[in-house]
Amino acid sequence: MTQTDDNRQYQLTIRGRSITEDERGWICLDDLWTAAEGDTSQKPAHWRIGKAAQRLVSALAEKIRISDNMSNDDEAAVIYAKPGRGNKGTFAHPVVAAAYAGYLSPALEVEVREVWLRYRAADETLADDILQRASAEANQWAGVRALSRSKRVAFTDTLKDHGVEEKGYMHCTEATYTHLLGAPSYKLRAERGFKKGNLRDQFNSSDLAFIMAAESLAAERIEEENRHGNAECIQAAGLGAAAIRAAVEADRASRKRAA
Repeated sequence: MTQTDDNRQYQLTIRGRSITEDERGWICLDDLWTAAEGDTSQKPAHWRIGKAAQRLVSALAEKIRISDNMSNDDEAAVIYAKPGRGNKGTFAHPVVAAAYAGYLSPALEVEVREVWLRYRAADETLADDILQRASAEANQWAGVRALSRSKRVAFTDTLKDHGVEEKGYMHCTEATYTHLLGAPSYKLRAERGFKKGNLRDQFNSSDLAFIMAAESLAAERIEEENRHGNAECIQAAGLGAAAIRAAVEADRASRKRAA
């Protein structure tokens, strides 16, 4: 289980392998096959055409359609193949994924069910289980990232209390990035070669700490000066970020080179 973004607490990891999910939480069966070190004949493409798999898919699709009041035309697929580069493969509803895991190995099915249930329940001990086996650097990053998530929620709560609306949240974030890190999010992504997804899952520990400090300063200014609305809060975000950047640059410039 690894850290991901502000909405998804962690990414599923089974037997040391990252298990990809799509935007609905459907699980990549190809990743399960890799984790199980399955035979070629056991690949998802072969399994899904079998009678047992088809019966399961049909029954689950019927249940989803009835419970969600979907018409036959609007029926959500419970298993599908995702083409293209990157996160391609066969994705399936967790119930189907567990059945496929059992087809590969009964022990794997038990592990998938246990990990997935703990993951969906936001069981913090699952994170701790993984971090105990991770490096010191990974533990440090995870700790900073968790704290930064908490501070981010506090910052956005302050923005909400002071009348920030709609794209105002995004503009406050961009003001922080621009004044602190020198560029808006899209340029940072390109310059640093970041992948798609939440930018903060790809910043290092120092950047995350600086962003936390900038947003904390901005929140203090907004509260103390009783700023209100998008424009005033965006300006406060920029001022907080600029202050942290100035402090960081001053400290770095004052350092003496080792002999």
